[in-house]
Amino acid sequence: MSPFWEKFWYMFTWITQGTSYLNARAYAILHRMHHAYSDTEKDPHTPHFFKEVFTMMMHTRRIYNGLLNGSIEVESKFDKNFPEYPTIDKIADHLITRLIFAGLYISFYIVFASHWWMYLLLPIHFLIGPIQGAIVNWAGHKYGYRNFPDEKDQSKNTLIFDFLMLGELFQNNHHHAGARPNFAAKWWEIDPVYPIIKLFDKIRIIKLVNIKTVKM
Repeated sequence: MSPFWEKFWYMFTWITQGTSYLNARAYAILHRMHHAYSDTEKDPHTPHFFKEVFTMMMHTRRIYNGLLNGSIEVESKFDKNFPEYPTIDKIADHLITRLIFAGLYISFYIVFASHWWMYLLLPIHFLIGPIQGAIVNWAGHKYGYRNFPDEKDQSKNTLIFDFLMLGELFQNNHHHAGARPNFAAKWWEIDPVYPIIKLFDKIRIIKLVNIKTVKM
């Protein structure tokens, strides 16, 4: 991306994540650790060392916070090649900012909710980032099929048309080729985000690099 589009999408990510904003550097390191140590004890979010998903989520949270505040030492190979905008992060990660977003969500419900039970969905909006991550890493490493059984982890493809997580439930495909923009690998699999990526490449919002399958 150009500097303009990089900053635009950085801001866009903050606004759309809102209350559950994740720092790009900490998340990038977390994700790289997940690929390097997939389904081992050093994996920050594997389901195979926890009895249920909430314990896994709390374990991931502890590691994320450690990466964010510097209490966890980061291997140099993970700590590079990501965008950093400290001013945006300082504002986005502030408690007051998160409370403002929470207030906006509640206001939206007050205006548009037609039944009381709809307010029960608010916690999902408040925690959508962690919930999304939990679904991807729990389901994507426990349920489904494997196109690449030689991968040394337990990643799986949960759906053949990933309408639920927009491609991220093709975890076995993704762990096999981490740099591939299309998370689908077989002709009958559908990653609904890939056509958008291709469109963005065509109109020069991003530039896709034409490379062969590359592991992360």
